[in-house]
Amino acid sequence: MAAILNQAEAMDRMYRVTRHVYDLSRKYYLLGRDRLLREMDLRPADRVLEVGCGTARNLVKLARLHPSTRLYGLDASAQMLETAQQQVRSSRLADQIVLRQCLAEDLHFERTFGLAEPFDAIFFSYSLSMIPTWQQALHASLGSLKPGQSFYIVDFWDQAGLPGWFQDLLKGWLKLFHVHHRPELIDYLRNLQADGHGELTLSPIAGRYAFLARFSRAAAAVG
Repeated sequence: MAAILNQAEAMDRMYRVTRHVYDLSRKYYLLGRDRLLREMDLRPADRVLEVGCGTARNLVKLARLHPSTRLYGLDASAQMLETAQQQVRSSRLADQIVLRQCLAEDLHFERTFGLAEPFDAIFFSYSLSMIPTWQQALHASLGSLKPGQSFYIVDFWDQAGLPGWFQDLLKGWLKLFHVHHRPELIDYLRNLQADGHGELTLSPIAGRYAFLARFSRAAAAVG
């Protein structure tokens, strides 16, 4: 319990002030977010969850792209969710978007949101690089996703092929915001595929600056 509280409190301390300028400052280097929203394979009435929803910027945009979907967001930071609730209300989307405070690894469709069935789609937009327990977060999401459906990820890759000075500058800057490059995440997703948990589709963004991944959960449970 102490670790959970410490993680949430750390996020609150970091975002207490920066949440007010988060979207303005991040749009210059969180590449591929809108591409992810456009390319998600969604149907009318689907239930879609964002893990690490932050200010609800992505959920508001997704609601406008798919007005008949039901959207959900969770975040560890109460401070961030305060801003998110304001965004949802000002966009007049309170009937379509539901927000909850929860750690990603504690996600459960019924306990967290009171749903009778798992989600039709789940996505992570530059959040796994900020979640220390990212493996557990992925497994919790798989458990809250309907068989045969997909979760999506956009996040930093390894910047292979980009100048070394640029890589060092970017990584140093992001460390200030507790963002950690996880090139091992790709191997982890490939291992999930090799173990029969689903099928991975991977696309680079801006020369491996970032990546866009779709992981379609196997239609039958793995024994």
